[in-house]
Order: sequence, then C-alpha cells, then structure tokens
Amino acid sequence: MTNFTRITSSILALLFFLVLSCEARVPRRSSIGFVRTNGAHFVLKGSPFLFNGFNSYWLMRVAADPSERHKVSEVFQEASAARLTLCRTWAFSDGGDAALQISPGVYDEFVFQGLDFVISEARKYGIRLILSLVNNYNDFGGRPQYAQWARNAGVRINSEDDFYTHPVLKDYYKNHVRKVVTRFNTITGMTYKDDPTIMAWELINEPRCKSDYSGKIVNGWVQEMASFVKSIDKKHLLEIGMEGFYGDSMPEKKQFNPGYQVGTDFISSHLIKEIDFATIHAYTDQWLSGQNDDAQMAFMQRWITSHWQDSSIVLKKPLVLAEFGKSSKDPGYNLNARDTFMSSVYRNVYSYAKYGGTMGGSLVWQLAARGMENIDDGYSIILAQNPSTAGIISGQSHAMTTLAHLLNNGPHVQSYTSLNHGHRPLDVGYHPPGTKAFP
Repeated sequence: MTNFTRITSSILALLFFLVLSCEARVPRRSSIGFVRTNGAHFVLKGSPFLFNGFNSYWLMRVAADPSERHKVSEVFQEASAARLTLCRTWAFSDGGDAALQISPGVYDEFVFQGLDFVISEARKYGIRLILSLVNNYNDFGGRPQYAQWARNAGVRINSEDDFYTHPVLKDYYKNHVRKVVTRFNTITGMTYKDDPTIMAWELINEPRCKSDYSGKIVNGWVQEMASFVKSIDKKHLLEIGMEGFYGDSMPEKKQFNPGYQVGTDFISSHLIKEIDFATIHAYTDQWLSGQNDDAQMAFMQRWITSHWQDSSIVLKKPLVLAEFGKSSKDPGYNLNARDTFMSSVYRNVYSYAKYGGTMGGSLVWQLAARGMENIDDGYSIILAQNPSTAGIISGQSHAMTTLAHLLNNGPHVQSYTSLNHGHRPLDVGYHPPGTKAFP
C-alpha cells in the first residue's frame, strides 16, 4: 500500500467516524418495499438496488441475552455509518447450548425474541437481512444435529447426507422453515414473511454432500425446499447459500473449482425457477493455502469472473459474493495485505456491477462488536478499531450507492452482452476504495 493510499485511507476513516458520531444519534430507517429481481438485476421500488454488506452470524445468539444486546446495536450502528445496507446472519441454532430449536419443533422463546430484536434493530438502522435457515456443518447444530435427532427417535440414518433425502429429516427442516417464516415479531408487531427488512431467505449455509459429488442429490433437495418456501412466502427473495462449486451439468467449468468438488452444482441448482439469485463464497487463504497473495488474488478474479459470466448468460439472475475475507491467523498476515485484498475484491465487484448490473454486491465476513474476541475466527473486523479497513468498506458502499444512482438515471454504460466475454472489465470509471474520488 502506497503512502498516498495510506493518507487517503486515513482521511476516509476519519470521515467514517465523524459520520458514525452523527448517525449514532439519528438512525436511518429501512425504505418501505421489498427487494425484487428483474431479470439479472435487483430492484427496489423499480430502481436498481446495489449494495455493500457484511456477515455477522452471531447476532441472534448474542441478542438472546438482553444484557448483551448493545453489541448488536453497536454493529448495526457502525455498519449504518459505513453505509452498509445488507447483513447476512443465522436464523438457526439447533440443539446444544443456547439453542433456538431445542429439539425438533421445540423452540426457546427467549432466543426467538433475540431474533426479533435483530430484525427490529436492522430496520431501525436501514439495513436489510438475509436469514439463513440451517447449517451444513455441526456449528450451531446443522445437518449433523438433524441426523442425530432422527437417530434419537429410532430412525435408521446412514449418514448426515440423509438430511437431503430422508423424509423424517426433510420434515424436521420444513417445520423449522415454517416456524421461522411465519414467526410474529414481538417487537415490530409484524410477521417475518410480511417484513421487507428481510431481503431474502437462505436455504442452507454452504451445502455439501460427500455421497454424491455430481450435485444431483443436493439439487433435488433444493428444488423441493425452494418450492416449499415459496408456497408459504411469495414476497421474499430466496437463495440457496452455495459456495459456487461447479458440478456435472457443465463439466468444462470444473476447471474453475479450487482443485476439488463438494457435491453441489452451481449451474443446475441456480437454474431452479424458485431460486431468485445466485451466491458464491470465496476463501482463497483456505482453498489455496500456501500460495502467495498474487496467486490467491488471481484465483479470486477467475472465480468471480466465471460466475458473473454464468449468471449473466446462463442463469440470467443476479449474483452476490456472499462471503469473502482474509484471516489474521494466516502466516505472514498483515493489515496492509488484508486491505489490499479487500480493495481488489471490491474493485471486481464494482466493475461487474457496472457492466450489466448482474453483480448485486458483496458481503464481507465478518463484522463484530468490541469485546467479542471469543468469536474471532481470524476474519472478524471491528470497524471502530480498524480505521483503514473501515475507510475501504465505507468507500465501497459509496461507490455502489453512486453506481445504483447512475444506472437509475440511464448512464451510457455498455451492457455485458456487448463485451468481449474473454475480457475482464476492470478499471472502467473506478478507483479502489481509499485512493481517490469515485466516479
């Protein structure tokens, strides 16, 4: 990072904290209206909707304890000051400590009231939500807990992958979906399925299936569950929660996977009509462990480019980079490397949003509040304690908001179909956050 970049990043950070001090007193409220899709674009009340956002998976669990709710408010307040407008978080916690769903169909009302608070605070600060409904992993229960519940009930379960095919486990999941989607919010007085603060439901965080690497088993489950969600809620958008791994439907695309498959098929599952938009995740420091920053960034650019092309041409649906980050626990990590990485990713997101609008935005993993070192997985960012990173994030928010305004006013921007599909359209009217003025 150059001295000029450091200086301008510091200026952006100072502006961020000045805005924070003002907006702490006057929270922004959500615009009324549901986010929709129009072809490969997100729209809000007929205008383009582009965003910069974040993940904070822990919100409901922390909010379940009223004495800790200030941490939820703090993160939303700082995110609002940075003009972040979308947050992805968990609407599940299955079994174990501080569970939402204690056992199949049995819920802890106090934890549910924590989720009520999360939604009400998001609305207060003008931030929309993507709510994920179950985990692939055993963190917070997930598929392993569903399988264990069935075993406890005397059901013969061969593996966790039965989650996708066994009628008992599928009924457990459907019951949870119905419980969450039709929940009456004790704070807002509104049923979740009627609340525009929620932008979308997510079927499952990072689905994987070891028993079928073709992607067909997961694909069948997505079709069934997507139809089920839409049968009880036609107002909200729906996405799967996939990382973006390619499967058997387009074998030639497997070259873009990071050397392995996980049992999902980005193309076939996102072609399901009830799925409104596509998602990808990217953890180059994990997927390409041991490779240098340049190699990891090159993979990231190929990953985003390939999925953007597919979303534009094949799926004709919006695309969201729903998780990305750089871990402080990696050997050789330093703050400048993280800031440079994030600037490069944001540069890609902005450029692809500009060319056709298919890229709706990105969600960094993850924001935390002060005093939450216990949940730091290496990727946590506390905006108030990371001024250079806060400046970069705030700069991207400004860029995406400005771009949405330009698109709404009919700018002379080439559509994707007019481009050379082999060319990555960077550096067009964009300057990395923290360097100089945006267009």
